[in-house]
Amino acid sequence: MAENKGVLVYGELSNGKLAAITTELLGCGRKLVDDLKEELSCLLASDTVGEASKEAIAFGADKVYIVEDASLKQYQADCHMQVVEKLVKDVSPRAVLMGQTAIGRDLAPRLAFRLEVGLATDCLDLSIDPETKLLMQTRPVYGGNAQATFASELMPQVVTIRAKAMSPIERDESRKGEVIPTKVEIDMSKVRTTIVEAVKEEVVGVKLEDAPVIVSGGRGMGGPEPFQTTLKELADLLHGAVGATRPPADNGWVPEALHIGLTGKIVAPDIYIAVAISGASQHVAGCSGSKNIIAINK
Repeated sequence: MAENKGVLVYGELSNGKLAAITTELLGCGRKLVDDLKEELSCLLASDTVGEASKEAIAFGADKVYIVEDASLKQYQADCHMQVVEKLVKDVSPRAVLMGQTAIGRDLAPRLAFRLEVGLATDCLDLSIDPETKLLMQTRPVYGGNAQATFASELMPQVVTIRAKAMSPIERDESRKGEVIPTKVEIDMSKVRTTIVEAVKEEVVGVKLEDAPVIVSGGRGMGGPEPFQTTLKELADLLHGAVGATRPPADNGWVPEALHIGLTGKIVAPDIYIAVAISGASQHVAGCSGSKNIIAINK
């Protein structure tokens, strides 16, 4: 088997463009390969990749492998798994980086199992051990109350990275790279699911994951009204978004899409304003990456 070298980023697309998490993964990967003095590769798989391949190079990739197939238009684990497994075996990277997204959480464990290697999920920081060249993987433990650093001697090292934990490098259109069209024969007999319908979530205003400011409310708000009045007015004033803990979502005060926490959305805004929130570890795990947290209680 070929020696494992370089870092491979599994890139996600959003409306035909690089998703924000992909630029963050490329920024992280760029720093890792600069320390290793190796190459950064990116895999883009969809029905049509288009200009996204050039964008990936502008954001740090040395090589971009593009796999285009009609079956890849919408995410189906059994289709994308065949693509990423074949490419990883062909390229033999030292590490595979994925986002801690709905896709990454689904795909990464499958890939690690197929390759018979370890997996570190929801990483907050990655670095290279200068002596062993192993990937040092820092992730939250005990519900976010502590952080632990892991390393695996099995190659490739597969990790998922929390959104907003890493920063993209500055986009550089003059950066040179190689776009490599790659053919993968997808065996549809192995696809065990069928997408019946895709329902797009309607978002009014700033998307929660992208908001620079989040005004979040907890059980202490007492009911649904403050989320529509006080919290929304403050969020609008600060060009931000409204969030919530699990109890308001469970009680139907707010849509489930606004739930922030270990089992909800992970956010990392510049300012997180927590109103009437007790600070349970499950919720803190969803907002601990915020630059500044302002807690308002009695």
